[in-house]
Amino acid sequence: SDKLTNLLELLPEHGLPEELKAKHCKRCVVVGSGGILHQTELGHLLNQFDVVIRLNDAPVQGYTAHVGNKTTIRLTYPEGAPLSELEYPPASLFVAVLFKSADFSWLQAMVKNETL
Repeated sequence: SDKLTNLLELLPEHGLPEELKAKHCKRCVVVGSGGILHQTELGHLLNQFDVVIRLNDAPVQGYTAHVGNKTTIRLTYPEGAPLSELEYPPASLFVAVLFKSADFSWLQAMVKNETL
């Protein structure tokens, strides 16, 4: 409990980007990482959603014709987080799903810029 409370105090508060808050009705789509969209050429349709939530570290580059190129939120466990800072688009939110004790240690190391 104390570890979690201390960790939460380190985190900045974030909400949705202003352009999403201003929309009256938000259309959302969740894009998984199972490869089901491969060869579907649905990328242009997925890009039309107001919010595109991508799961885990599913690749976008090289597959945009099938999976689109818009990412509003990237939702993943810490071990599935992209390794390169280039994989975190500046206009998207990264949401870490924490459930194991090690996940909280990972988040603390990330926030404090420490090595795990």
